[in-house]
Amino acid sequence: MFAYLAAQFCDVQMFHFWKRLTNGRHLWLRNNGSTLVSQIVDTTAVILITHFYANALPVDTNEPIWPQLLTFIASGYVFKVVVALVDTGPIYLLVGWLQPYLGLANNQEVGESDEHNTVPTHLE
Repeated sequence: MFAYLAAQFCDVQMFHFWKRLTNGRHLWLRNNGSTLVSQIVDTTAVILITHFYANALPVDTNEPIWPQLLTFIASGYVFKVVVALVDTGPIYLLVGWLQPYLGLANNQEVGESDEHNTVPTHLE
């Protein structure tokens, strides 16, 4: 739970940092930038907690521990990065498809005020 909460906190903070930096544009950058940072936090915390608290990783006690832990962290992180980058295209397509349905202008997000956009009657 600690790893999840720490990663989610980082993800939200980084997402809003990228949003301010890009003036609300470039969803792909916000999504991937925040995910890349939060997943290194999550992966590192999970591996370290799993090893030091639960002693549940298959480590070789005759070898130095830190290179082994770094291998676990790196392989887990690479997997998560690949998945995050692969899902960017489908998510971008879904957002583009849903924006008109939700009555949102390009780059507008739900909850943002905009005098020219009203909620469609089928969503009220």
